[in-house]
Amino acid sequence: MKLLVAVDGSDEAENALEYAVNIATAVDGSITVVHAIDPVVYEEGGSEPISTLSDADQRLILEALEDTEQRGIEILEAAIAHGDELGYDVDSELLYGDPVTEIPDYADAEGFDAIYVGHRGRSERLESILGSVAKTLVERSNVPVTVVR
Repeated sequence: MKLLVAVDGSDEAENALEYAVNIATAVDGSITVVHAIDPVVYEEGGSEPISTLSDADQRLILEALEDTEQRGIEILEAAIAHGDELGYDVDSELLYGDPVTEIPDYADAEGFDAIYVGHRGRSERLESILGSVAKTLVERSNVPVTVVR
């Protein structure tokens, strides 16, 4: 069984990897962690809900491709190290593009049996601005998606 774990450096993504390791161990499966980089927009700082467009403009910023790639590589390396700590070898792949399209497309193209993803539980207001990757993966994927908190 081939398992795909989408990681973003969050605690919830680590939880998703831990859950996938438990499943892979039980079924003698393989795990690949992926991180999709889309150097268009990301959120900067603060856990308070975005309340105005001005607030959104100050907290959503552009990022250079090289910076995005480096951050993506670091996230994947941390996930591989976490897999090692759990006693499981994991492969990795850095994807380019919007995670909500790249991850399910990669899963289809490479024949994965399931996707595991963490969910941060962001506020409804922020989710309406940024969208929910976990929610959209569930909607777009042709394979089962397990959302882990």
